[in-house]
Formats: sequence, structure tokens, C-alpha cells
Amino acid sequence: MRAARSLPDLPDIDGTETFDALVRKLSVYFVQAIEAPHEWDELRGEVYGIFLRPLTRYLVDDVQHEAIVCALLALKWHFDALEHGDDRGINETRGLACELVAWRFVTHLTQRETIDFLCRDLPSPRRDPCPRESNGDLQAADLDGNLEEAVHERAPLLDAYSPNLEESFYDEQPQDSEYGEQSGFASTFANLNALEIAAVSNAKKFLGQKSIQQIIDGIWKGEIVFWETLGTHSKKEAKVYRKSHADPFCRLRVPLYLKAFEVLFFAAFLALYYVVLVQKHANSVTVPEIMLYVWLASFSYNELVEYWDAGSIFYATDFWSLWDLGIIFVGIAFFTTRMLGLVDHDGVATDVAFDILSIEALFLVPRICSLLSLHPYFGMLLPVLKEMTKDFIKFLGLVAILYLGFSTSFSFLARGTFTFREMNWILIKVFFGSSYLGFDIADQISPALGPPLMFIFVCMTNILLITSLISLLSNKLDSIMLHARDEYLFVYAVYVLEAATSNRLTFFLPPLNLLPLMLRPLRLIVSPQQLRNARIVLLKATHWPFVLALLGYERGRLWMDDRLPAGSSVGSERLSRNAPSALRRPLSRKAFSTTRPPLLGDQPRPGRSAAVAAADATPPASPETVEGLHAAVANLRTQVEQLSTMLSQARATAVEVGS
Repeated sequence: MRAARSLPDLPDIDGTETFDALVRKLSVYFVQAIEAPHEWDELRGEVYGIFLRPLTRYLVDDVQHEAIVCALLALKWHFDALEHGDDRGINETRGLACELVAWRFVTHLTQRETIDFLCRDLPSPRRDPCPRESNGDLQAADLDGNLEEAVHERAPLLDAYSPNLEESFYDEQPQDSEYGEQSGFASTFANLNALEIAAVSNAKKFLGQKSIQQIIDGIWKGEIVFWETLGTHSKKEAKVYRKSHADPFCRLRVPLYLKAFEVLFFAAFLALYYVVLVQKHANSVTVPEIMLYVWLASFSYNELVEYWDAGSIFYATDFWSLWDLGIIFVGIAFFTTRMLGLVDHDGVATDVAFDILSIEALFLVPRICSLLSLHPYFGMLLPVLKEMTKDFIKFLGLVAILYLGFSTSFSFLARGTFTFREMNWILIKVFFGSSYLGFDIADQISPALGPPLMFIFVCMTNILLITSLISLLSNKLDSIMLHARDEYLFVYAVYVLEAATSNRLTFFLPPLNLLPLMLRPLRLIVSPQQLRNARIVLLKATHWPFVLALLGYERGRLWMDDRLPAGSSVGSERLSRNAPSALRRPLSRKAFSTTRPPLLGDQPRPGRSAAVAAADATPPASPETVEGLHAAVANLRTQVEQLSTMLSQARATAVEVGS
């Protein structure tokens, strides 16, 4: 990119554009501004200052469109999709530029605006009838908005629209394309908020920034909620949690609490699993075995609901989804074989059933330890192991090809001495390090060809292939560890969003999630409103002990925070209900439309002094931008001057008293 060339024209955004039109206008600017590949650090330096900062200032100062962040992240997804058909790396750079502008835009927002921009769902396009009505009956009486529109399941996004070079803004004159009318971004990302779009588009740089992580942490701890009331006409809306206004049963949806209940559920699951295996009643079904079936059924149903609710993109992104599917499939295989053995009085089938159940531990034991994945150290290792496993599986293809050739040669050379099975078992032992065994039998395989072929096989496997594999995985480990933090924060963000942004109003904890199935036949005779009310009543009747435990925990936590000294880091981590966060805007900005409902109250809490309220009304700047750093330094200088004045007055007063 040549710094001497002229800056592209800023997009003309008046705030009334449709989502597709907004995406198209932004795409024109990025295509004209980014004409060469750059790394993230290069974009943050010279490229941002010359080409991207004017766009950020324009979006901050003059644009009042609430889908700005969503549009930028949707463009990130589109550019990444185009990158598969282009080897120049320009589209990848454009995607990173979209992340950078979206992040810098967020750093100029207050907490209320940040929640609004990041957590508000994109509306469904009016012209598009929902194409997934067949899936709506799964939770039809439990979605927000109009109950008859309960079909907004998060379906696979990448299957809805696949961009190609001809219908994109990839050409040098994107203003002449029909991209805005053909893209269908509004329907592709309908009912997703900016954070979810970031997860779908793999915007790991965006999700890894402090200002974004603060919002995700608030969702994780329940300080930002999407459901504040639990009623027939309740609607999903992101707000800062206010205990005086919120229904206590909505606390069941807090991701932190959901993770705690999940660990308890798997602990009970594992206990029942061990009891059934230890007892092993071959001719009868015991109470622990029945309870194991109930746990397995509730877990399977919960996974099915999560899949339909989150969509295949989010579900596949979760690292533990493979373990969950393994638990379900092994459990189904055990149940089927077990029932066949009981019906036919077949002892062999029963033994096979319990052997299958023994395999369940391979998935169940790691799954109960998934809590460790939320710790930064272990959380960074999981993406590393995942990528190294992919490379290892690819490498096994080369190993299989070489092994097949040697296996064929040795098997025919050893005819009459070793069977095909015996020969291959010997080669497997040699492959895994028992090279002396191969040399001992080389003469028996073939006096002339056996020793040299075995020498070549040992060198190929024990030296060349093993050394190459170790080097390959070591290089992969080094490359991934450079971005391990981004990978961990991405996995963490996906889990939080998957747990918190569900469209279901009522959330039943397993194994109690099987109880609402009894209400499903009522769909034939009662209205959706009555069915939703019945689910709410059932939830309150079955989950009140859990809610009492959560309220007791929160009360105890508040009591502990009150006992901590003022300014303690523990007590200051929680989001204030009224004070803006560290997400500030040092640039001037037009006021947003007053028709937008506020997410936070503007009045200070009782008991707060006027000085504190005034300090909150003039928020300090965020240090994530250069402008914010200058503002923070200026604010600190002012505070030091005020402190110096106070000390001078105190000394003068002390002198007067002494005299």
C-alpha cells in the first residue's frame, strides 16, 4: 500500500439504511483502503492512522446507526469467506481491518451504549418469511416476541449464504456491483447480536480486547442479563442486572451458575455410572441403573435443545461438544444392547452392554473436568491440543501409506513362517519401539531380504517418521502459543454467549428438563400464551430450591464485599448499575436518538454522594486508544494538582493552628 495515494471517500451513512445497504457502503471503503496484505500489528500502526482512523472518527462523530458493529463484523465474515478463493491475503487483511475499526468504535462508547451495540439482536428482515418453521415446535411456547414467531432457531449461518468473487465487492469498482441487493446479510445474521456475529466470523482479535471482554465478563457473572422478568409477555433485552426489578428465577440463566449446576450434574452422573458398573446386575434393572437412564435422557435432550437454540455454528465451536456427543452415542449403544440382552436373556449381549458402558468413562471423566477449561492456563492448552491433534491425524495418512507397503512386503516374504496377523502385530511392535524384535526375526522372514528391509523399516519409522512428527508438532505448538490467549478468550466468549443468549424464556436444569415434555401434548388444546404460563408455573414449582441457594450465595457475596476495605479490587470488579464503565469516548459524538430505550438508569443510587455522581458523569478515557491515553494522562494531572492544592491548604491550616 502506498501512503502517497489519496484517501478513499467516506461512506455516506444517514442512519436509515437497511443492514444490507450499510454493509455494502462500508465494504466499498475497505476495498478501496486496503490494497495490500498486512499483519494485525501493522494495521494498528501506520495503516490505521492513515486510512482507518478517518472512518472510525466518522462513525463515532456523525453516524447514528445501531447496527454499525454488527455490519463491520459481518464484513469480517464475508472477507474471510472470500479469502478461500484468493491467495494474496488481501481479504484476510480487510477482515482484520473490520475487526480493528469495530473495536476502536466500541472504545468510544459509554457502558450503556456498549451493551446496546454489542448485545442487541439484529431484527429479522420483514420481507423474508422464516424458512425453518418445521423446527419451531421444539420450544415454540418459550421464545421471545410473538409466540407465533417461535421459529427463529439459530440455524447454520454459513449454509445460508456462500459468497463468491462474482457477487462480492472483490472487484476494483465495487460501487458498480449488485452486492448490496444479492448478499442477504440481513437474513443470514438475523436474530444474532454483535458478539455472536463476532464468534461466528472468528473475530478473535475483536473478542480478545479488554473493552469487549469486560462485557463478556459481565454476562458471565450475571451483571448483564438478557431476561429481566419471567412472564407471559417477557421479551429478551440486554440490561444491567437490577435486583429490585429482576425476577429471581431469571438468575438460573447466569452462565456462572449454569456451569456450577453442570458440574454437579456430571458429578451425580459419574457416581451413578460407577455404581452401575460395580454392581453389574446382569438379570435385572436396579434403581441406580434407572437413574442412570434418566440422567442420560435428560443430558441428551438438553444437548438437542442447545443445538437447536444455539445453531450448529456455535455448537460445533464448543470444544466439549465432541465429548457430549460421545457420551450420548455410547449411552444409546449401551441402552440398546442392554435391552436386547434382557429381552432375549442373552448373557453375551449383557456382557457386551457393560463393556460398552465401560467406554463411557473416556468421555464422562474429562467432561466433568471441563470446569478447568475456564482457567486461563488450561483454557489456552485446549486450543493447542485441538490443533495439534488435527496435524497428528493428517500425519497419520503418510504413516499409513508407508506401513501398508512394508506390511504387504513382509507378509508375502514370511509366508509359511508367520501368518498375516502375526506379521502385522510384529510390525506394530517394531513401529512403537521394539526394534530389537524385528531384527531377531528378520532372518526368519527372508534370509536375503529380511534384514535389509527390516533395517529400512526401523529407520523409516523409529527415526525419520517419529522425528518428523515431533518437529511438526513442536512447530505447531510454537505457532499456536503465540495466539493462545486469543484462542482461549474466543472459546470462553463462545461458551458465555451460548449459555446466556438463548431465546428460551424458561430454562430447566437437567434432569428436571424432562418435566416440560409432559406439557407438550397440551399444545393441541391450549394457546401458546397458556402453555408458556404453564411452563413458568412448572419452573417456579420445581426450581425454587435452586433459586433460594443462588440468592443466598449472592447475599453472602455482597456481605463479604461490604466487609472488604474501600477500593478493594474484588469489590470494584462488578459493573456499576449506573456509572459508566471504562469504555469511554474521548471524541465528541452526536447524541443518539431519544426513541431508543435506555438500558441503564441515569439516576445515581441512593447513598452515593454528589461528588461521586459528578465524577461518574464525566467518565475518564479508555487507555486502549491514543486519544484515550492522552485524556487519561490529562485527568491524572488534574487530580494531582487538586491533591497538591488540598495539601497546601492543610499545611496552611496547621501553621495557623500552631501559631
